[in-house]
Amino acid sequence: FRTDHFLALHHQQNTKYDPSFQFHHPNPHPIFHLPAFLRLHQRYTLVMISIHPSPPSTWRAITPLICALFYCIIHSYPTCESIGTTSSILPMAHAFTNVPSTPLRLVNTRLFSLKPAALPLMDSGKALARSGELLIDLTTSLDLYGGSLSATGANIRNCGDCLAQAAASCRFKTAAELVIDELREGADCLREGGTKLSTAVKESEVDEEYELMGKIEEMIAPTKRAAACLEEAGAAIMQRTSLDVVGKHLIDCGEAIAVLSMKVGALDPSSSEGTLAGERMLYASQQMIVAGKELTGEKVEKPKGKSWLKG
Repeated sequence: FRTDHFLALHHQQNTKYDPSFQFHHPNPHPIFHLPAFLRLHQRYTLVMISIHPSPPSTWRAITPLICALFYCIIHSYPTCESIGTTSSILPMAHAFTNVPSTPLRLVNTRLFSLKPAALPLMDSGKALARSGELLIDLTTSLDLYGGSLSATGANIRNCGDCLAQAAASCRFKTAAELVIDELREGADCLREGGTKLSTAVKESEVDEEYELMGKIEEMIAPTKRAAACLEEAGAAIMQRTSLDVVGKHLIDCGEAIAVLSMKVGALDPSSSEGTLAGERMLYASQQMIVAGKELTGEKVEKPKGKSWLKG
């Protein structure tokens, strides 16, 4: 008993019923539509009663119709798993009770608490930005203003600004992405500063400033080391590793900046700008180490007396 038989009846409203008539629908399995099916059911029953007026003949005519009803329901909902289940007979109820076979992925929503590192990282960023400005002023006394060494000072200043912005975002648990972006941006600034230092070495060689060339060359390694550690700190936050790992990277970055501060102070010991630039950079490294220890959970000695005025 096929569903196209009902479609034939639908187009034979005023004609005599012909069992041999076959209606060919372009879709071999038309979608089951309940109201249309009930209308066809009523017409089919009236036709069969007119042909077979006796009750036994009527039941024999309705029985295939009931079988066709279940057939259409089953094949109209291919998501049903089996015919013998309740979900196959009641597809609408099955739509509410069916459990997806594929398990749902659980998203790791753990938030980072970077707030303990906010204050020392803010002080580190401001001090590092100031040291970069002083390094630019130092190039004026060295008659190198506008060269690659001045560009290195500008990159160090920009890195300090990025650290200060990252520290401001550390106060909020939901701002981890901003912290990542600022830390990695600061790392890019330091990395570019290391490239500018390599160019400054070549410029000093051309000017036959061999002593200055050696001092600038010693600044390249700690600058690149600080950039790498800062990049690793941002990557550790992005990869959802523990805060101990993030703090360790900040400590390593602070130690690299401490080495860089000594090299900056040795560029021109007779210049106040060079000495002050080294001091501010040293303070920036100390505060970054403090920020790293705050994340690792190490106890930090609080300043006593008037030593807090140093910042």
